[in-house]
Amino acid sequence: MPVIAIDGPVASGKGTLARRLAAAMNFAYLDTGSLYRAVASLILERGSDPNDSVVAAKVADGFTADDINRHDLRDEKVGQAASIVAANQEVRKSLLEFQRNFAKTPPNNHLGVVLDGRDIGTVVCPDAEIKLFISATPEVRAKRRHKELLDRGDASIYARVLEDLRERDERDRNRDTAPLRAAEDAVTLDTSDMDANKAFEAAKSLVNERLSL
Repeated sequence: MPVIAIDGPVASGKGTLARRLAAAMNFAYLDTGSLYRAVASLILERGSDPNDSVVAAKVADGFTADDINRHDLRDEKVGQAASIVAANQEVRKSLLEFQRNFAKTPPNNHLGVVLDGRDIGTVVCPDAEIKLFISATPEVRAKRRHKELLDRGDASIYARVLEDLRERDERDRNRDTAPLRAAEDAVTLDTSDMDANKAFEAAKSLVNERLSL
């Protein structure tokens, strides 16, 4: 069963790209970042601190698929908390099995899967047939995130978004467990000068070539 692993930093466009690829190929799709956001949301709902590793591990241990549907997963405060939670080794262990089971046995009898996140090609599915690493400059990614927040009706200041994004990059790249990096056999796609359609066409071409479609 073909597995497409798509990694990259926040606001690189990997989520939109992954969803479109999955839809075009009729593959199952999993946004693995939503798992960490769900854990972060549950922690915040309790009034607990995302930095509390014991609480985070306990919440992750009780994670279920229904938690992915929580309404506040795209909130900025949840995203910031998720970046902290994702550095917790015990949390990652708890969620790793869920991700691998999804890749091995996708829902609704799909014939392939697309997973996007930070460590799909390096840790979750190191044997994936196709690995893409989606990148863009911090400034471009901050502009995208800033626009997304404004379009959603949220208050946003570009300079603050850029600062937060750089902090999240720093945490993701330097954490001890599953740091953000491109797999050695991943194809890197820089979307700084691409809109969503161009990025999709470029990625689709790469996927079709690898799968000989």
